[in-house]
Amino acid sequence: MLAQRSAGAAKEIKALIQTSGDRVNDGAQQVGDAGQMMTKIISQVSHVATLIEEISSATREQTIGISQVSEAVSHLDQTTQQNAALVEQSAAAAKSLKDQARQLVNAVSVFRVAA
Repeated sequence: MLAQRSAGAAKEIKALIQTSGDRVNDGAQQVGDAGQMMTKIISQVSHVATLIEEISSATREQTIGISQVSEAVSHLDQTTQQNAALVEQSAAAAKSLKDQARQLVNAVSVFRVAA
């Protein structure tokens, strides 16, 4: 009877050891899988960080480009204003020349050339 109990207990212990071994193997597999997933996650996070840096660099370049365009537009505005002032001066000079020409015609009209 004691031998049977010992044999039964030995079988139970063997089964428990087998179950524990299986669970340890499963746990080790899960740890390995988790390690692989962590490696993939780290790789993806690194990739995202690289993309963010590229976006940041492109944004800086766009900011510089926008600043240059803004300066060019400002320069064009100043040039346009200067041209408008020159046009006004030219128009005033043309009017003055027209008035002087009219006065000259009036002054010369006094003189008649005999034919």
